[in-house]
Amino acid sequence: MRTDDFWQLIDEARAGGGGEAGAVAARAVALLAERDPAEIVGYAHHQQRVLAASYKVDLWGAAYLINGGASDDGFEYFRGWLMTQGRQVFARAVADPDSLAELPQVRAAALSGEEFESEDMLAAPWEAYRKATATDLPADRDPVPTPDLNDFWDFDDEAEARRRLPRLAALFVEPPEE
Repeated sequence: MRTDDFWQLIDEARAGGGGEAGAVAARAVALLAERDPAEIVGYAHHQQRVLAASYKVDLWGAAYLINGGASDDGFEYFRGWLMTQGRQVFARAVADPDSLAELPQVRAAALSGEEFESEDMLAAPWEAYRKATATDLPADRDPVPTPDLNDFWDFDDEAEARRRLPRLAALFVEPPEE
């Protein structure tokens, strides 16, 4: 599966899913299950490549600020949610995690405390393959390596959050005391 095909399927799921992450994931499963099993395997492999490319320390910091914390799994699920937002939002967030402060739902979450995660989106190829074949998705013979996060910073360090992610910090970090 090519990059354009991967994101086109997500766009189709978004169009039929009403924008809510769970609905987008359910629609992605339905769309994938209609495809040839080899295409579902291709989607799963491409999803792993997308996740590896987005395994960035500042994006993790953004997830931590927005969701009020982000474990390893929480960061995975956050990136699942980010996939449901479409290619443009995803790519921009990977290149500039602070750009997430421009999303209306993220701005609203600063007041509501809403968290953004979609484990279901990450499970979409496995669910679709099971629906299409009544068997489990085969293990990836060529797993994508996960990059090393050697530039890690303390996400609880408010000064560092303000320096690295100023727009998100303005929304989610208390202002410094005078």
